[in-house]
Amino acid sequence: MSRVIVLSCTLLALAPALTFGADVPAASKLSAATIVERNVAARGGLAGWQAVHTLSWSGKVEAGGNNQRSMKAPGMPTPPPVKDPNAQVQLPFAMEMKRGRQSRLEIVFNGQTAVQVYDGTNGWKVRPFLNRNDVETYTPEELKMAANAADLDGLLIDYAAKGTKIDVEGMEPVEGRQAYKLKVALKNNHVTNVWVDAQSFLEVKIEGAPRRLDGRLHTAAVFLRDYRKVDGLQIPFLIETNVQGVQRTEKIQIEKVVVNPRLDDSRFAKPS
Repeated sequence: MSRVIVLSCTLLALAPALTFGADVPAASKLSAATIVERNVAARGGLAGWQAVHTLSWSGKVEAGGNNQRSMKAPGMPTPPPVKDPNAQVQLPFAMEMKRGRQSRLEIVFNGQTAVQVYDGTNGWKVRPFLNRNDVETYTPEELKMAANAADLDGLLIDYAAKGTKIDVEGMEPVEGRQAYKLKVALKNNHVTNVWVDAQSFLEVKIEGAPRRLDGRLHTAAVFLRDYRKVDGLQIPFLIETNVQGVQRTEKIQIEKVVVNPRLDDSRFAKPS
């Protein structure tokens, strides 16, 4: 994507905040159900998302710099080593998702492809850039993280049918705009927070999984930006993670999204 396109998207994203900021409704006026209903409508509607069975994303993910340490987290691949620890490099990636929390992530580095797969129950990975060419199973921590991850349509869409409970925690500014803070409790009792923009009603921030750094857990926040319409659905094309105590953020730039690509179950099966 060119710098011109990125700049124009940024300016468009700022326009509503400059024009309509004074008209944000009070948090007490909207229930959790109403906020989620408007979120679903803003993202393309319940019927539109229920028609999605598979989804694929591709683009670039940053590695290097302080990310060398911060990216080593449950559910994330161990970053490949770079020659200059202070340098940022962009690595091609492809993510495939299928209903039932099935996912396959591939990251290319120096001609080698790292693979990380979760089939909805079990997970495995291959990390050739660490000279680990054998298939490794997920650790218990990675399995727990994968089980708590959102399905391909996110945490809010069709939440009641998934056994999720949502409460409004109030309003907070997110990058200069007011947002509703929602407490999301999954069926397995895992609790996380999601922030929904009070004007666009799109998710703009999600509580990330804590990152272990220097022997301690650090909080993380995931920011969703640059929403674009793909087959009638609103999808963020820039995802940035900020880890407490880490100067550099982790950016994932989406370049292409395909709705309902053909994905056989074999894509998520562990090699024999």
